[in-house]
Amino acid sequence: MDAREQRLTSALENGNSHVAPHQPPHDGESAEQIFRRLTERPADLLRFATAGSVDDGKSTLIGRLLYDSKQVLTDQLAHVEQTSERMGHDFLDLSLLTDGLRAEREQGITIDVAYRYFATAQRRFIIADTPGHEQYTRNMVTGASTADLAIVLVDARKGVVAQSKRHAFISSMLGIPHVVVCVNKMDLVDFDEGIFEGIVEEFDAFAARLEMPDVTFIPISALLGDNVVERSENMSWYQGPPLLYHLEHVHIASDRNLIDVRFPVQYVIRPPASTLADYRAYGGQMAGGVLRAGDEVVVLPGGHHTRVAGIDTFSGTIDEAFPPMSVALRLEDDIDISRGSTIVRPQNQPTVSNSFECMLCWMSERPLSSGRRYLVKHTTRTALVGGVDVRYRIDVESLRRDDGATTLEMNDLARVHLQLSAPIVFDSYRRNRVTGSLIVIDEATNETVGAGVILDTEVEEEAEARTERSPNVRWQGTRMTRERRWSSLGHSGATLWFTGLPGAGKSTVAAAVEERLIEAGHPAFLLDGDNLRHGLNGDLGFDERARTENVRRTAHVARLLAESGTIALVSLVSPYAADREAASGLHDLDGLQFLEIFVDAPLELCEERDPKGLYARARAGELEGMTGVGAPYERPAEPDLVLGSHRETVDDEVERVLELLRARGLL
Repeated sequence: MDAREQRLTSALENGNSHVAPHQPPHDGESAEQIFRRLTERPADLLRFATAGSVDDGKSTLIGRLLYDSKQVLTDQLAHVEQTSERMGHDFLDLSLLTDGLRAEREQGITIDVAYRYFATAQRRFIIADTPGHEQYTRNMVTGASTADLAIVLVDARKGVVAQSKRHAFISSMLGIPHVVVCVNKMDLVDFDEGIFEGIVEEFDAFAARLEMPDVTFIPISALLGDNVVERSENMSWYQGPPLLYHLEHVHIASDRNLIDVRFPVQYVIRPPASTLADYRAYGGQMAGGVLRAGDEVVVLPGGHHTRVAGIDTFSGTIDEAFPPMSVALRLEDDIDISRGSTIVRPQNQPTVSNSFECMLCWMSERPLSSGRRYLVKHTTRTALVGGVDVRYRIDVESLRRDDGATTLEMNDLARVHLQLSAPIVFDSYRRNRVTGSLIVIDEATNETVGAGVILDTEVEEEAEARTERSPNVRWQGTRMTRERRWSSLGHSGATLWFTGLPGAGKSTVAAAVEERLIEAGHPAFLLDGDNLRHGLNGDLGFDERARTENVRRTAHVARLLAESGTIALVSLVSPYAADREAASGLHDLDGLQFLEIFVDAPLELCEERDPKGLYARARAGELEGMTGVGAPYERPAEPDLVLGSHRETVDDEVERVLELLRARGLL
């Protein structure tokens, strides 16, 4: 028996977790063939980041993954055992495998992003262990920026806390396609299924307001190893896979953009050797799509057309290139190309502009200042920032927007409008994470002060899709901008959306607010649901689809009124939360204020009032689909104002609405 066969036999006899459980022998294979197959380095790579609140167990979870999957070397394990004993622990503190800084070990927290590598027979992994402290939000952004998957840990004892929401929002903002919510420390709550389900429900409700296409929930105990590598016998009620199995099998191949060809040029290659005097190629890394020799391409921002003559690598010429390959492209024509140019297909071009909007995380201790000079580094191109307009700052816990923000402090997340000195070639971040991301650099100190993801192009496309724009038309702009209009009028516009059960008193309060505003000299107009069904919405019924269309049309009218400088007062049952969120989003896209006012009258009171006799007809079976009787009403989760107290008069409620308008700077 040769050395390789001996090593294979030893591995099988010792029960190596990467051999027997995952790779059963194939019939007819020799020991050498089996060994080669079992020891081949897997090609598939998954990058994932861990996030969560302080002391939720992120570092312990990673340590447990490494330990249980036999990825810890003997000397590493001995060092961790000694350090655990020296720190007074009566258990093996696996978090020490990742908490490398002295300050981290002393405080028992993660401060910097720690990267770790390990592999199983199915897949290779790169882990980014990110900090949980709010003050290290910037570290979480950098650690998760390249991740295919994010693990958000939630302490089973504490439930979904502010940092859980913060990291879920950042995962959504960074377009991470897969999120795993690990409810940790289940051993401290007696492996209670009810506690797990409660956390799932709460997180799901928050995630519904974000863009998180794939969310998986796994109950675990990182300290004891339950459901980390092996299934837990303590949680037989959980029927899903353990964490490592999910990481090994989550499908990520379709997450790569192989449609939109994007090749940012990093370097012009002209070897000095006389034998290669005519050689000219353009080096870079494929950021999207597939390129082949003979493909027609266009070079941006110049717009010159040519074809690919060949594709070279260090190992020789290849037939095609795709992400994330680093290659050198030879082109048929000699055209002016330099670092910062981008090669794309003629029929599939990104946006070329020096103006766009992005979500920005401010990473510097020095606040954003109009008195400092900043640079934007985008792919291989750098441009001077001409202007930064903060649209709004986001309270990540509540997702509320601070429209009054004018600057950014460290760890702030905000939507900003950037104006550059030169155009860049970009996509929205959700379309391409390379061409849709950027960093902001302080020119004086060369410090990276911000990291951003571009929103503008994708937002416009989605807005057009949502509004079902007619074909062959475009928005007709005028010289009368919103700023000029509102400045000349001396006031701004907004939409107040009154929602509640039929008979709750929405129209009564809205009409009284309209009267008070007009008397005070501020234009206002009431869009009452019943009145709109006499004309604009007269062709609609009362089924779910018709109600959605009713809200959509009304929201567009309200948006136009708000744009004109009018306070649009919408009185509409609008029973579905998703429809109201769409109406709010329509205003958000245009930077218009949308205030949701919930008139919270109990069903019994509404039926007692029954001003139009609808409840009586519904109870008698004469009216189908009546909200509150035959159809549901979804209460607003976080309205801007709640009315409907028995102790308040209409005048009292009107005054509360006016107070809200004053607080938002609308009066």
